[in-house]
Amino acid sequence: MGFARLLAKSWVVFCLVAGAHALRIQMTSGVPFSASGFAIGICVVLFTAMGLLFAGGFGAAGRPGTLAQLKPENFIPGFNEIIFMIFLVLSFANQVAFAPLSADGGSIGIGASDALESAMYFVVPGQRALTYSLAACSMDGGRIFAAAFTWLLAIIYLGSAVSRLKLMAGLMRLERTKRPEILGPTLRAFLLGIAAVVGIQFLFVGSAYPWFQCSAYTDITGALLIGLFPLMLAYLIVAALTALMAASPES
Repeated sequence: MGFARLLAKSWVVFCLVAGAHALRIQMTSGVPFSASGFAIGICVVLFTAMGLLFAGGFGAAGRPGTLAQLKPENFIPGFNEIIFMIFLVLSFANQVAFAPLSADGGSIGIGASDALESAMYFVVPGQRALTYSLAACSMDGGRIFAAAFTWLLAIIYLGSAVSRLKLMAGLMRLERTKRPEILGPTLRAFLLGIAAVVGIQFLFVGSAYPWFQCSAYTDITGALLIGLFPLMLAYLIVAALTALMAASPES
């Protein structure tokens, strides 16, 4: 995957999920859809277009004539992208509909949710950091279960995608011979690797959670931190590993 396409896809997903959570928060606060839907939709479109212009300009600068080479098949998502979107929808649905039931003492909170929270608490240091941060704020509201479920999806996605790394690296090398980028394979692998290491430290290890104030967990920031960023971190790790393997001709 090209660097520009990775930026574009990540930005589109970020804007769409942020817009969906903004609409959910407004409707939960009692604001009708007719009063907030149009304004939020305009913001999502504008921010998405801004990011796509940046990513498109970056890609066009690296490969002259890129826009002329675009074909309909370039916009068809691959297998990893389809799985990522399915997991993202599951995470959002759980975060909105099912996770609050675990905090209210519903049936979902008696068995499965407690077991999942305990497992992720043991496996993911960031889950422990989030639990401590929410406890300091006397706040749950299903956020711990939502985060545990998202981390489970991220781990499953990572394991599934890693099993196809060699195939994806081969496809990346073929694409590189047809459409070389301004970033060489080594530099691309280095940049993605640095970004993945930073993301692991902030999210998986949990260094970023104590930075947020309690109010952040009640708005869009907390919703994205819990329901989106673990999946995006898994996607970034896969992209970094693929670029690293593709940079080696012997892999």
